[in-house]
Amino acid sequence: MLLAACGIAHAAKKATCSFTTFDAPAGYSFAQVNGISDDGTVVGQLEDKGSGVLVAFSRSASGKYTLYQAPGSNLTWFSRRNSPGVNVGSYLDSKNPPHVHGMAQSGSNMVEVNYPNATHTWLYGINAAGVVVGNFNKGTTTKGFKLDGSKYTVIQYSGALLTTPEAINDNGLVVGSYSDGSLYHGFVWQSGSFTTVDAANARFGTVLTDVNKSGVVVGNRLSADRAFGFIYKNGVFWNIVYAGAKNATAGGINSSGAISGQIYYSATNKQGYTAVCK
Repeated sequence: MLLAACGIAHAAKKATCSFTTFDAPAGYSFAQVNGISDDGTVVGQLEDKGSGVLVAFSRSASGKYTLYQAPGSNLTWFSRRNSPGVNVGSYLDSKNPPHVHGMAQSGSNMVEVNYPNATHTWLYGINAAGVVVGNFNKGTTTKGFKLDGSKYTVIQYSGALLTTPEAINDNGLVVGSYSDGSLYHGFVWQSGSFTTVDAANARFGTVLTDVNKSGVVVGNRLSADRAFGFIYKNGVFWNIVYAGAKNATAGGINSSGAISGQIYYSATNKQGYTAVCK
């Protein structure tokens, strides 16, 4: 395992990355570029430029897009995709009042996941064995959870107002973020034990977005209106920088170390990317 315990980190180094960029399909713009599976498929969310409807997408390594909208929803997104090809994400239903539901989708099959007696449920991560992580809301409380088969385990950082597990690897290592009311802090969790991971110079905090089976983590340090991607390996932060862009975010990392995310040239001019970094 490549993770080292970390509190406030030292200054990051700049990673050397080879980027492959891609555009949203015609008529759409990127809302989120999230995980990348072992076969190079990238998942996330697109916004229809005409209607404003948000739909989930998967994009194969060859560049083929597949769009998905949950029945009766105008807001659907994918967060991660595992090696067997199952996408996980969430959707907002059209009821009054509306509710968010977690989901796992593959081909024409979709399974809804709702934490027992919760108002809202979000799914963010899935590993090769089908173990998923996400969070749920009951009243004013939003906590994280792991679902293994039919067994739920609550993931909640002590004293946090919000705990969000973003991803789980094949070794059961979970990464995500929690909020103390003023800042977001990244965390690593396994078997009930938390380690806080904070990037240096993260004015509004740190969010960890994914972890691969080797324990290499990607995430973002938060500024006022931007997020800056990084790799966290062996206790060292490596910044992901795309020349000529205002910032680049990190959404996912697969078993071979390929990273996915977004490049921002301006608020309205952005591309998706995959990258191999050293």
